[in-house]
Amino acid sequence: MEENMEEGQSQKGCLECCIKCLGGIPYASLIATILLYAGVALFCGCGHEALSGTVTILENYFEMIKGPVESLDVFTMIDIFKYVIYGVAAAFFVYGILLMVEGFFTTGAIRDLYGDFKITTCGRCVSAWFIMLTYIFMLAWLGVTAFTSLPVFMYFNIWTICQNATINEGPANLCLDLRQFGLVTLVDEKKVCTSSDKFLKMCESTELDMTFHLFICALAGAGAAVIAMVHYLMVLSANWAYVKDACRMQKYEDIKSKEEQELHDIHSTRSKERLNAYT
Repeated sequence: MEENMEEGQSQKGCLECCIKCLGGIPYASLIATILLYAGVALFCGCGHEALSGTVTILENYFEMIKGPVESLDVFTMIDIFKYVIYGVAAAFFVYGILLMVEGFFTTGAIRDLYGDFKITTCGRCVSAWFIMLTYIFMLAWLGVTAFTSLPVFMYFNIWTICQNATINEGPANLCLDLRQFGLVTLVDEKKVCTSSDKFLKMCESTELDMTFHLFICALAGAGAAVIAMVHYLMVLSANWAYVKDACRMQKYEDIKSKEEQELHDIHSTRSKERLNAYT
């Protein structure tokens, strides 16, 4: 009987501990972090493969050749974009961890679990710094989203020309010139017309269709990162307000305890004086 009671108390203690641990998880920050990681992974992975597919299309169907290392051509720009993608993936992986840690330390359940912590001005400054930094990153991701929409628009035009070329029965000869997209200089003439076999092969190739859809996925990933940044801003603003209110409450408690101690000291002093007078 006693063993059953001890087991029941043990299970009850484990259940209470699990409830406290689950209550200490900052679910809003967790959701924003998952959304951020998913968006960044989608943007970086699909964007990297889409850039590689673009290189293949330029080399196979537009007969473009990579110039010297010193020259700044479209292939060099694509390599730069790839390195930028590597940096974005690493930076936002670390930034997501930092925001999750900030969410844990500003969760009220963690304070109840591990005891009251001293809220300092440094903590408020850290929260305000994260708000400002997240706002800047949100604007940056908005720019990335707008920039990613450009290749989507370009490939959509190419896909439209391919569709029109297959249903066009007239003598019209549609051409795709890279100069209109700013990929080459005006002196270089790199174009493919619907009357050529290369254009038909490009339209029927898997590289064009795959690259187009990869850029669309990269655009969706950038949009998800923007939503995650907005979510983080809401969470950080709420955490900053919580820390601010807790700081005020802490000051109030300190003043109250100080006044109570002073009243206690005055009462003790008067009691001693009365006792001495009576004696």
